[in-house]
Amino acid sequence: MLTIPGVLVAITFHEYAHAFAAYKLGDDTAKNQGRLSLNPFAHLDPIGVVMLIFAHIGWGKPVQINPNNFTRKVSARTGEAIVAFAGPLMNFILAFIFTIIYYSIITFATSFAYTTEIGTIIRTMIEYTVLVNVGLGVFNLIPLPPLDGSKILMAFLSYNAKRWFEEHTQLFYIIFLIVWITPISSMIITPIIEVITNGISSLVGWIFLLFSF
Repeated sequence: MLTIPGVLVAITFHEYAHAFAAYKLGDDTAKNQGRLSLNPFAHLDPIGVVMLIFAHIGWGKPVQINPNNFTRKVSARTGEAIVAFAGPLMNFILAFIFTIIYYSIITFATSFAYTTEIGTIIRTMIEYTVLVNVGLGVFNLIPLPPLDGSKILMAFLSYNAKRWFEEHTQLFYIIFLIVWITPISSMIITPIIEVITNGISSLVGWIFLLFSF
């Protein structure tokens, strides 16, 4: 149960970031579908939520965009990559923010954080929120469709490589399913999540240490 608030925050802001980036590029498709919203119910995918709660990797309801509507001076591929990257980036930003909140609590309200039941619950919820956000961000950066990483990758491939990738999309979907339903995803993602989480924690710890003098 303590994971649920983190899941709601991670998915909601992730999908909102996609919609916001698309809107800023000139595409109002997501806005017209009610996705430019911080209402969790506009973004939740039942299976993705369950996966995030129990495996710390998952997804929300995909945000639909129309690259032909982009009015900024970017190509369709670049625009799609920007929109795709906005989701994971938002998750990493949230992980950083909640880590700051966590350090603030244990630094300035140590007694409350460690000696009261409410303090322990809040501290644990924040820890889960950081973990889930990093997990969602990392998982979605895997360069396999339908994940965000595949759209980001397309922006950097040559014409021939893009064409080959598109011609073998079904194969990559199969690979994604294999990675998802087997321990492969955990073997790949868990060490990365730990590195990023520890890195954010160390950075915030150094910031607090610096300002404590």
